Amino acid sequence: MSRLFFASLLAALLSGLVGCGPSGTPKIETVKAPTPDPVAVAKNILTNYANGQPVTSEATSFPDVVSRVKDKDPAKGEILEKGLEDIKAHPASAQAKAKELLKKL
Repeated sequence: MSRLFFASLLAALLSGLVGCGPSGTPKIETVKAPTPDPVAVAKNILTNYANGQPVTSEATSFPDVVSRVKDKDPAKGEILEKGLEDIKAHPASAQAKAKELLKKL
């Protein structure tokens, strides 16, 4: 009796290993997402301000945004840096300043 039990247990275990698994390993593809245009990122932030959004915690990312814009276009980076510093210092005037900056970018 015990031999029959162990034989059936072994058969059950082996049949579980055979299964319907994949016939091959799927190919792994690496996709690199395009880096967003830093000027477009800055314009998006400014558009939100121009539409009346208040200045909140995103102001902490201004130096990084300015740095990336300066890498692409130093002149626009300088304009943006001065404008964002003004917005950060005077958040109540963000809407008007953002509209002005959007025209320059």
